[in-house]
Amino acid sequence: MAKDTQLATIAVYSLKGGVGKTTFAINLSWASASISKRRTLLWDLDPQAASSWLLSTDSQSRDAAQAIFSKDVDIRRLIQPSTVPGLDLIAADTSLRGLDHLFRELDKKKRLAKLIESLGKDYERIILDCPPGLTETSEQVLRAADLIVIPVIPSPLSQRAMGEVARYLMQRGGTHAPILPVYSMVDRRRSLHRSALEGQPDWPAIPMASAIEQMTVRRKPLGAFAATSPPAKQFASLWARIERRLAAR
Repeated sequence: MAKDTQLATIAVYSLKGGVGKTTFAINLSWASASISKRRTLLWDLDPQAASSWLLSTDSQSRDAAQAIFSKDVDIRRLIQPSTVPGLDLIAADTSLRGLDHLFRELDKKKRLAKLIESLGKDYERIILDCPPGLTETSEQVLRAADLIVIPVIPSPLSQRAMGEVARYLMQRGGTHAPILPVYSMVDRRRSLHRSALEGQPDWPAIPMASAIEQMTVRRKPLGAFAATSPPAKQFASLWARIERRLAAR
């Protein structure tokens, strides 16, 4: 398989909730499928299932998302087409609330990584929408990912959480994927946000915008209805940066 068609897994992860994680996962998945024309899978691992609600073509809740990990279930049985052409989805549901406990019981540290590896012939890019927190699930994600995208709100608390993640990864002895912090919900009218951006000028930044709020009304990625909006352009730029980093692996 050629270098540029190898499977790569991008985890959208944060210690904190409410930082725009689902917005990132959906728009990066859209960019992968629609701009890069990659065979793309969005895997929703968050029991809140926001990505699933926004993009699923199946209105039924099957309570089967955890079964992939615990039973002899073919992972492909839970893959469904999303509302975005070229983008498939493994939807989340309430069964994922017990996933941390299940991973502890299974004691298989690379269960997620092996499942992802089994999809290598079907997809070029897999995006993981991860639950917040440092948990057994996040341990699995950190082992499986090729790149970890961390949305960070330009505030002291959110940046502190980013620091906690960085320290945690360092304690693992360098056995983790590279991380890409990205400022989220940026309002340049606020001095706190401007100061944060000045402190980390190399970090990408996604602006706060009404178009992002419209995603939940339209149930579509930004590129599908507001492709020329500033946040859509920034997500496209962020995806291009991600592709360059993956190509340089």
